[in-house]
Amino acid sequence: MDENFIRNRITQLRLKKQVSEYKMSLDLGHSKSYIQSISSGRSLPSMPEFLYICEYFQITPEAFFEEDVEFPAQLRALLSTAKKLPEKDLQLLIDIAARLSV
Repeated sequence: MDENFIRNRITQLRLKKQVSEYKMSLDLGHSKSYIQSISSGRSLPSMPEFLYICEYFQITPEAFFEEDVEFPAQLRALLSTAKKLPEKDLQLLIDIAARLSV
């Protein structure tokens, strides 16, 4: 994992959210070219900005680095809901997920 991973992951998540570099930059409170400068390799976000970017995408920093997770915000929402289920219903959810993944 390297700097390119961070840039590419931000781009991947931004495209999934269907937001432009310009809009995301403004949403984060920066100049219109902030995200473009990250995507192009001219800069990287600071740690506080990285955490804010994760918040913007509604994911944890851990989920940001999970390369194989295509929809991290949805997975986070599912996990949050699953944590509240009784064991019997949680097992049912696991069974359904296993059946759907075939």
